[in-house]
Amino acid sequence: METSYSFSNIKFSELKQIVPIKKTNNQDKFVEWFTAPFEINEVDSVFLEKLIKKHSLYVPSYSEEDLKVKFIAPILNQIDFIQENINDFYNASLTAIVNGVELNGFADYMVAKGTDEPEQPYFFLQEFKPSQVGKKVDDQLFAELVAAIAKNDTNLMRGCYIIGQNWRFVIMEKDQNNNYFAYISDQLDSLKIVDLLQIYKNLQIVKLHYCQ
Repeated sequence: METSYSFSNIKFSELKQIVPIKKTNNQDKFVEWFTAPFEINEVDSVFLEKLIKKHSLYVPSYSEEDLKVKFIAPILNQIDFIQENINDFYNASLTAIVNGVELNGFADYMVAKGTDEPEQPYFFLQEFKPSQVGKKVDDQLFAELVAAIAKNDTNLMRGCYIIGQNWRFVIMEKDQNNNYFAYISDQLDSLKIVDLLQIYKNLQIVKLHYCQ
């Protein structure tokens, strides 16, 4: 019987036993993604400003579900990842065998090829409240990205993890020697309009350039 780990419980030390993986804060890795041409229109700018104004006092006290439904989901709906044969999925199931070990569980949010169920993942988002950081939301996302690389038979996957109002984007890359590198972006505060505009742009670029 093969060893199995759930995304929700896996620790980085356990993930390191499955694949050689290293965290890095090399921001150069994000330049192509974060600086790709995209102009946010006035309608979207006003939408984001109103979102901050409406929720800024309450985001720190929102439950995980309230934060997701009231603040995060409206942003994702405004972007609208749904395209021909591409959909977004909440609480989406994912399973993959990596070096003889099964990684499985449910992703908070996944953009993937497929209409009724995810077939080929493109992007992941994980979200937890600050009081739940013991769950290690970053480790959970790392495991999902590693599993998605195996499932897609590719060498790169993108995602983002959210703790309260703070967002960090992640690029997981596997090199030719099967070493994994988790590139972690600088933190963006979604209650600051400059940062939220950058978050929105980053997500739009995922839709336009990386969901294919």
